[in-house]
Amino acid sequence: MEFRVTPAPHREPRTSITKTMRRVLLALIPAAIAYVAFFGWGLVINIVIGGCVALAAEAACLRLRRYPVGIHLRDGSALVTTVLLAFAMPPLAPWWLMTIGVLIAIVLAKQVYGGLGLNPFNPAMVAYVALLVSFPLQMTTWLPPMIGDLDYPHLGFLATLEYSLFGRLPPGLTLDAITGATPLDMLKTGLGGMQTIAEIRVSPLFGDFGGRGWEWINSFIGLGGLYLLYAGVIRWQIPTAMLGTLFGVATLMYVIDPSRFPSPVFHLFTGAAILGAFFIATDPVSGATTDRGRLIFGAGVGLLTYVIRTWGGYPDGVSFAVLLMNLCVPLIDRFTHPRVYGTKL
Repeated sequence: MEFRVTPAPHREPRTSITKTMRRVLLALIPAAIAYVAFFGWGLVINIVIGGCVALAAEAACLRLRRYPVGIHLRDGSALVTTVLLAFAMPPLAPWWLMTIGVLIAIVLAKQVYGGLGLNPFNPAMVAYVALLVSFPLQMTTWLPPMIGDLDYPHLGFLATLEYSLFGRLPPGLTLDAITGATPLDMLKTGLGGMQTIAEIRVSPLFGDFGGRGWEWINSFIGLGGLYLLYAGVIRWQIPTAMLGTLFGVATLMYVIDPSRFPSPVFHLFTGAAILGAFFIATDPVSGATTDRGRLIFGAGVGLLTYVIRTWGGYPDGVSFAVLLMNLCVPLIDRFTHPRVYGTKL
């Protein structure tokens, strides 16, 4: 009788990179549908453009490095990076803006460091911050939500596609006529002009407890995050620590002066806090690897997010907070690794 001997491991793993990335994309589908419902087809167009560029860039880098192209393209990591970046981009982003962002994420923030598993920073956030610093006007041109009592013209799929590809709007429309400030932008500008929270929230861009439209989108993002927790894709420490710290600090400041500091619920359901907690800060490559380290990492992201939102120069600080804590990961892991059995250290 012949016995076939195969190298370890001898037990087939329950999961893989491809399955993990597929679950992340699946978890974002409800939020993507809500995004399209409130802000139009820009998200879909950005994902298609960015996905094509990401796959082409990844294939070119892999070929230059003499790595097998097909295996690495099928893992889905490039598409996940593209989708996360698309969620952070304005719906009317021109094609070249998304293209530059994806190239930064895939080539500079990922492949230059050796590819998947070796990047010290979250690629999507590196691209977003680079675009925000380099093209502030294009990155802050947002559409208001498509809700009946907001008197803004809305663009259909073909009109959005035409603007993305050629920069042309329908006759009689200008960019100023169809775009406006985000709730976080309006909040920072209003507080800088010595308005109170109550005076700022009179704007129809604000909903019951957050930005209109964003309340629903972030709720669906949260449901997707709970699915990832249930499926074992992510661990509970980073989302809990990040959202808990953001909520706790916001509650303290709100109690001190509710006329100058928005409610903690507003901080959670406006901007990228929930997306950052479940889908960005939980990146297993650029985040902390120990249980205690994840708690420290998540708490740091939450604290920095609040500090940047409140006293910094940008309305939303999730991307900067994640990158700053990525810098701290080696130090966090160094002092939180479990003690080796039989040693004093």
